[in-house]
Amino acid sequence: MATRIKKKQLDSALEAVEVFESPKINLEQYATPANLAGIVLFNIQSMFDDLEGKMVADLGCGCGILSIGSSLLGAECVFSMDIDRDALDICRKNISEFELNNIDIVQLDVTQIDTNSKWCKLFDTVILNPPFGTKNNPGIDMAFLKAACLLSKNAVVSFHKRATFEHVEKIAKQLGMNVDRLAKMKFDVPNMYRHHKLVMKQIDVDCFRFTPNK
Repeated sequence: MATRIKKKQLDSALEAVEVFESPKINLEQYATPANLAGIVLFNIQSMFDDLEGKMVADLGCGCGILSIGSSLLGAECVFSMDIDRDALDICRKNISEFELNNIDIVQLDVTQIDTNSKWCKLFDTVILNPPFGTKNNPGIDMAFLKAACLLSKNAVVSFHKRATFEHVEKIAKQLGMNVDRLAKMKFDVPNMYRHHKLVMKQIDVDCFRFTPNK
């Protein structure tokens, strides 16, 4: 399927997205690398038509790179959701810099979304790069995934640590979702926190696409 902009144009645009200056360790705030965001977003549009003309939610949007990429690839409307007001301020600034008018910012706790939420099954596609739950929030990655599956009526696209693959498959089955691994990649995490001992650490990350069992 054709995309509204070329991959090189998308990559160039996403490189310009402002990221965290003071990331919060309790929220496991890591900016999604522009190259990974570009690969995943371009592929889910060109392979599955998941973005153009679609209602999209970006859970734990942070600085908004996935939201902005979705908009540039033709999403009808994007809802950028995050619990952190400071992250949403950066996201809002980035959206303004790109002069995009189809992205709405919503402050909420993604983990509190349940079957009674007004957001349930409102979106065609839900995208997320959740906290991996490796430090202060064990299990939060699966809480984000469960919320995403509640919101989506078609597809969920999510990043997860490769080491959790079997658990991701198990949770997907419990949620009545099929799961396909779209890509294996290296997530470069810069030394932003005092507990980091290396200048740059690489984490093995997989990108998955979840769809409802028919």
